[in-house]
Amino acid sequence: MSSEGKVSLAEATKTWARIAALSFGGPAGQIAMMHRILVEEKRWLGERRFLHALNYCMLLPGPEAQQLAIYIGWLMNRTLGGLIAGMLFVLPGFLAIMGLSILYALFGDIGPVSALFFGLKAAVLVVVVQAVIRVGGRSLKNPVMIGIAAAAFLAIYALDAPFPLIILGAALIGFLGGAAGVPAFAAGGGHGPKVAHEVADADSLLGEETPAHARPNLRWALGIGGVLAVLWLAPVLALGLGLGWSHVFSEIAVFFSKMAVVTFGGAYAVLAYVAQEAVQTYGWLEPGEMLDGLGMAETTPGPLIIVTQFVGFMGAFRGETGLNPLIAGILGGVLTTWVTFTPCFLWIFLGAPFVEALRGAKALNAALAAITAAVVGVILNLAIWFSLHVLFADVAEVTAGPLSLDLPRLASVNLPSLFLALAAAVAAFRFKIGVIPLLLGCAAAGVVLYLAGVVRA
Repeated sequence: MSSEGKVSLAEATKTWARIAALSFGGPAGQIAMMHRILVEEKRWLGERRFLHALNYCMLLPGPEAQQLAIYIGWLMNRTLGGLIAGMLFVLPGFLAIMGLSILYALFGDIGPVSALFFGLKAAVLVVVVQAVIRVGGRSLKNPVMIGIAAAAFLAIYALDAPFPLIILGAALIGFLGGAAGVPAFAAGGGHGPKVAHEVADADSLLGEETPAHARPNLRWALGIGGVLAVLWLAPVLALGLGLGWSHVFSEIAVFFSKMAVVTFGGAYAVLAYVAQEAVQTYGWLEPGEMLDGLGMAETTPGPLIIVTQFVGFMGAFRGETGLNPLIAGILGGVLTTWVTFTPCFLWIFLGAPFVEALRGAKALNAALAAITAAVVGVILNLAIWFSLHVLFADVAEVTAGPLSLDLPRLASVNLPSLFLALAAAVAAFRFKIGVIPLLLGCAAAGVVLYLAGVVRA
């Protein structure tokens, strides 16, 4: 059975708009929500096909939830369906983060606003710790996977190893292990949903057969791939050649284009890389401001890595552009979003037809399992990095040979931050408070502490 004629473009657009409006909670929640609507409720496709698409998206750099939307939109309604699904998935978050970025840049140092973000930092720290536990519990099923996670953590935390190298190394180990049939690499990973009753592919609108438009077509793939590559890279080249490669707009375009190629492993792994580069290399943000941006992304719909838009906004807002800072910030946010998400369409349209013909590839699934294990170590590094800069006013860098460690000065502990983070941890782990209530509650608590004179702007 084919999907042709089964789902009109108007119905598909309405469904994707609904999904976009409900896409809170990071990639795990977004993928579970898509599964509930598309597989269980609409029955557009079956369980195995959904997971096959998800496995491919998990192996790609960038936001797997948005890429899954593009993939399914393309399966159901050809290229236009994929474009609509992918753009709608990003649009609500783009508009929300742009508005919040403007407010932050203009009013972020005003007492109550600063106090609100003070509270958000504590909640975001707990959310990242939850991500370490959630992903680790799902992926670290044997000593080999635990070893990969530990090695990734030590490499990025103590040796300052490049994030892309860590992830690519893990993928190679997993691929070779899977190809060799090593049992430790047989388990899958990712954010796959767990369901009691499986919807069979044969019982879905898409059916078991591959639609005609989804079969490998090298001419079509190269054509659409070429168009998307030009749309993505032409602005980067124009900025670099026109303004110079050291201009802030050029740096934003190049950095986030590079991020779109090398950031495997999900949103939190991406954030570890962005935080490392945006704060330490480019100086666009302070560590606490990175947490503020993550708080915005956690409380708005859309891909979690839409936080990169805030990073690009602030980098351009503060950069030497010759423009009004607010105009520069808006242009920086738009540029960041463009070079971050345009490649997602390229990866899907270029590769999905061929992946449809490769269902059940064990070596690819093994690479995914190893990447997910390495991501646990990367996210743990992110949690420690955040905690050092949220809970302490002074952090010292200690070097010993090849090792380089950030260690807190205990006397500089921020007691209000420590108290609020502990309270947030109790709420999240003991009372199972959801992410959105946790973030809103901590933000309110920050304002209350400010009004009580406990914290200062």
